[in-house]
This record gives sequence, structure tokens and C-alpha cells, in this order.
Amino acid sequence: MLHYQPRPEAHVEARLGVVVAKKLLKRAVDRNRVKRVVREQFRLHRGNLPGVDMVVRLASKPGRLDGADLAIDFLALLDKLQRPRPKREV
Repeated sequence: MLHYQPRPEAHVEARLGVVVAKKLLKRAVDRNRVKRVVREQFRLHRGNLPGVDMVVRLASKPGRLDGADLAIDFLALLDKLQRPRPKREV
């Protein structure tokens, strides 16, 4: 799950926070692996991101902790962030 908030206009760089609950992943090595993969993908794609503060939160227990699968899931979230949202009519 990705929560985000636009930053003030003076700040154009994206920032990241990662939350992995102990309730979902009991072992510290698993929690750290998720955080490491997400931070690395963020570092690689930071230049293409809009100026937002974002928090990535694990919403459900992952089936497998494969680094490639985690990276693909995170990149899908970033792709949604970059797509313009359609304007809602009132």
C-alpha cells in the first residue's frame, strides 16, 4: 500500500518511508529484506518521481519473499503514482 502527499513547491525531490509490521512478518530478516528491496528500487527510480512524501506499508502478508516479486509490486505502485488521475465531476 502506498500513501503519499505532495511536498511544498520549494522541495522537488521525493522522499520515502517504509513500514513493515511485525504482525505480518515475524522474522526481522524478512522485514529488513522487504525494506531493503523497496529502498533500492526507490533509489533507482527517484529521478523520475514527482516531489512527494510517500510511505510504503505492507498491507498483507506476502506469499513469497522473492526480491524480484517485491520489486515488481513496488514498481507497479510507483507507476500508479505517476499516472495522472482523471478529474472527478461534482
